Order: sequence, then C-alpha cells, then structure tokens
Amino acid sequence: MEFIAGLEKKRTMRFSELMREEMAGREASVEGMIHSIRDMGEISFVILRSREGLLQTVINGRMAGKELEELCTGQAVRVMGVVTREERAPHGIELHLKAARILSRPEEPLPLAIDKWALPTSLEGNLNRRAIALRNVRERAKFRIQEGICRGFREFLTAQGFTEIHTPKIGARSAEGGANLFRLQYFHKPAVLAQSPQFYKQMMVGVFDRVFETGPVFRAEKHNTKRHLNEYTSLDFEMGYIDSFLDVCRMEAELLRHVMRTLEAEYSEELALLKITLPDTEKIPCVRFDEAKRLVSEKYGRPIRTPYDLEPEEEALIGRYFKEEYDADFVFVTHYPSKKRPFYAMADPKDPSYTLSFDLLLGGLEITTGGQRIHDYQMLLRKLEEKGLEPEGMEDYLDCFKYGMPPHGGLGIGLERLTMKLLGQDNVREACLFPRDMARLRP
Repeated sequence: MEFIAGLEKKRTMRFSELMREEMAGREASVEGMIHSIRDMGEISFVILRSREGLLQTVINGRMAGKELEELCTGQAVRVMGVVTREERAPHGIELHLKAARILSRPEEPLPLAIDKWALPTSLEGNLNRRAIALRNVRERAKFRIQEGICRGFREFLTAQGFTEIHTPKIGARSAEGGANLFRLQYFHKPAVLAQSPQFYKQMMVGVFDRVFETGPVFRAEKHNTKRHLNEYTSLDFEMGYIDSFLDVCRMEAELLRHVMRTLEAEYSEELALLKITLPDTEKIPCVRFDEAKRLVSEKYGRPIRTPYDLEPEEEALIGRYFKEEYDADFVFVTHYPSKKRPFYAMADPKDPSYTLSFDLLLGGLEITTGGQRIHDYQMLLRKLEEKGLEPEGMEDYLDCFKYGMPPHGGLGIGLERLTMKLLGQDNVREACLFPRDMARLRP
C-alpha cells in the first residue's frame, strides 16, 4: 500500500533554475517540447519549449548517440547536458546535450510554423488550429498577460475585503432584459444563459458587503464585429455602503493601478516580448455623457445622432479627445440616460432622466459598465413599472430588498476587451483562447 504525503522534489530542473550563477559547468536535466531544430552540420541547435519559454540546447554531431539523432520537432523530451554560458542564446545560457529520453512522438508534422516570430497564418487559420497556434511564444504570451490581469484583479479585491463568489450561469430570468438571450429547455422548463451575475452579486452584498466574481457571460447579440463575442469573461465586483457611484469609480481606478503594477513586476518578459507599453492609470478624467457628446461633436464636427447612447465612432472620438487634450488613456463617461440603462440603475436625483452610472473607456473602447444601484424596494418596483417590466421570475432578487439592503454599486469589466486594448490588437478574438461568435463553435 502507498500513502501520498505531498509533492516530491523533481529530478529535472526548470529552465529558470539553469540561469543561476552556480549552474555554469554543471550537469542538469530538463523537460520540454522540441520547438525547432536547426541542423548546422557539425552541430545542431535544438530549441526546447516549456511554460517558462525557450531554452537552447546543442548537439555536437560527432558525439551524438542514437537517442539524440532521433530527436525531431514536436516531441516531448527529457534531456541531460552541461549548462554553458552563451550570451547569444535566450537568457544567456544553453545546454550541451549528452543524453535524451523521448517521452512522446508526434504522429504528423505540425500544421503551423509555430517557431516563426510572427505566426504565418490568418486569424481564421489561427483560430481553427488554436491549440497548435498558441504554442507560438508570442501568441502564448498574450494569455500570460491575461492571466496577470485576472491575478491582479483577485489579489487587489481580496486585499480590499471582497469575498470571491461563484454564481449560476443557468437561470429563469435575465438581469439585463432585452432580446439578446440564449434560451434553452431546463428539464422541460424555460431557462436562459446568464447575461451577467448582476442579480446574484447584488443579493450577496446583503451577505458579505463586498463581493467579486470572474466568470463567463452570454450575449445572443447578432453582431459580427471586431469588438463583440457571444461568450466572454466578465470581471465583476459589487460593494456595499457606498456614498456615491464615484466610490465605485475610485475602486476601479485603484484596481487598474494594481493590475498594471502586477504586470510590470511579474510579466515583464511577456510585455517586452510583445513590445507593450502599459496605459497610464494615474490620472483618469471623468466627464458626463452629454458633455462628452458635445465636446467631440464640436471638436471633430460629428453631429449627435443618438442622444441616448454612444455609438462606437463616438467612443473612439472621446478616447481621442481625452488623449489629445489631457494625455489620458482611460476616461470615465458618467450619467448615462435612464432610457438605455437597466431598471436597477439609480436615477440621478437632480435629473431622473439620467442615472448614476458610468462606462470606462480605454483607447476609445468601452471596457467597463457600472454604477450605483437602487437599494430601496419600493423604488425598484416603481422603476420596473416605468420600464414596462413584470417582476415575475425576479421574486428572489426583489425579496432581498424587501428585507433591507445597504446602498451599493458595482461594475463588470470585459476581460477580452481589456486584454485586446493592452495588447494593441484590433480584434477581440485575438484576446480569447477559444472565441465564440455567430459563426464559431469550434474548437
């Protein structure tokens, strides 16, 4: 009988461990996938790939045994050799191989040239062969950056006293309303896929005061644009005992500063590899919705066509305006009209035709929607009536307010959109591991 006591020390080393000063001239074993092979005649360079990046190994042709001669691209291997300083190699070291053990052999050659600096395929080709395309180190680095965003999000909010929650994605009713719902049968009952965790995170403010979640949301929007996905990851938080929706804005501004500091400190290699300059989070201007429309209309001569919402071109012009005038990468656009906000959005007491809500734009693209919520039961019922909505299916949500809720507000950040803007990409699909849109259900 065996008893499992925990992790055992591995006999192989990580690539990063080989870089230590004392490893020069010593033997070491590492594991990885063969990324590429360059045969130079007398010697061959075998590039290994692991989660840490690339490692250059060298085979001296005159000393190569049978195992080394059988190496080919795509194999998983465990190799042993001598660590040698070499400034021209990645990370300034290489491993001069003495032995190799082949752990797996590919059935076919790779369909994509993943060892190229820029992957030589179209976006569609990339997405069709996603699991292979992501073996390219630059493609993979994009999702290390995305990991850093989520890591910073969790770390910051946990430190601020938020509790992480996990809410259901199948429900009886949508929090947002509208027609863009994925409907399904749930054991012979009608159900929908969640457009957001809004109802649940508000309910949990009455339990934990401050909550956050990272999870998928579903929008049945018939959009085939570079900025829309039908399934995306939302970074949500909700906080109680606020004095103003500006408390939510301030929390997000500090959150973004922490995320950028996390990326700078822990993901510097990926930032350098992708040549990313992170946006400035030290000064984020706030502008009212109606004022933002007026400013860009006057400066760029664009007539105001839609008084109740921002068109994509207007968002882009607002981003351009605040970059030109204030050198600001982000901008909070506040006080959206009630007509285009959900029933739970708190009305501005000075003018109920506007709400105490906001969007955050980065580089002219909306990445966040948030605001203060109605916490009074009777006010919620009146707002439902004004919007022509029935409370049927929302009884559990409304019950929380019947028994008392603190003033609260929150937001949702589109993870893929934020990643896309940080990466400088122009299509949100490039910032999604396995995107889902109107035409794509695979891989």
